[in-house]
Amino acid sequence: MSNDINHLLNIMAKLRDPKSGCPWDLAQNYQSIVPFTLEEAYEVADTIERNALDELPGELGDLLFQVIFYCLLGKEQGLFDFAVVVDKICQKLTERHPHVFGPMVAASSQEVKQTWERIKSVERAGRSLHSVLDDIPLNLPALSRAAKVQRRAATVGFDWDELEPVVGKIHEEIVEVLDEVNAAEQDQQKITDEMGDLLFAVVNLARHLKVEPEQALRRATTKFERRFRGVEALANAAQKPMAAHSLSQLDAYWDQVKREESAKE
Repeated sequence: MSNDINHLLNIMAKLRDPKSGCPWDLAQNYQSIVPFTLEEAYEVADTIERNALDELPGELGDLLFQVIFYCLLGKEQGLFDFAVVVDKICQKLTERHPHVFGPMVAASSQEVKQTWERIKSVERAGRSLHSVLDDIPLNLPALSRAAKVQRRAATVGFDWDELEPVVGKIHEEIVEVLDEVNAAEQDQQKITDEMGDLLFAVVNLARHLKVEPEQALRRATTKFERRFRGVEALANAAQKPMAAHSLSQLDAYWDQVKREESAKE
């Protein structure tokens, strides 16, 4: 381990010192810091998506601190420490890259991916799992988990080879949503279920197009926020509250914002 890592480990140990440590850090456990870990991971992703690379070292440091925190908790309980975690990832990377650390030759990134999935399948079989869908975390973001479930199913051939049926499934699910919406007696649970099927089908399209759905939706939401703020600015410039505008007026503002964005590209 480098001196920098040792320094960080020592800082973490002082924070958790029973006599002189930080009361907040001392009160934490595995479960309590999970929300902070997720938050820090999203902040790393946000920094990258905003291309704010000058902020990235700080955000990565925050994420690394989470890892160090878990390692110290493990050390306190005699379960594992930072060295064990490093050994585990080194072993995993070596075993899953036989084309680099072994005799195998990989001609493309697709072959590398197939090898990775094949090795993971063998590892899962060794843990006496009963399904290719076992050990997929339940607390993953819904879009990411849907994509992971679909990828796992695809490894055993449960997937379409062409795009047309994937798109067709989306149209089918839209019809089923509208059937429930237009039913004589609406059942909100059925509408929710059909919307879930539609979202799952859209995730499948994203997967086939090699688009990460969670990232795509975050980007779309960020774009909407930016443009909506532009609409608000135009409404303020007109000295007229948003609610006093007609929808057609707001749509005109929206189109103006989009045109101005396109002109800057």
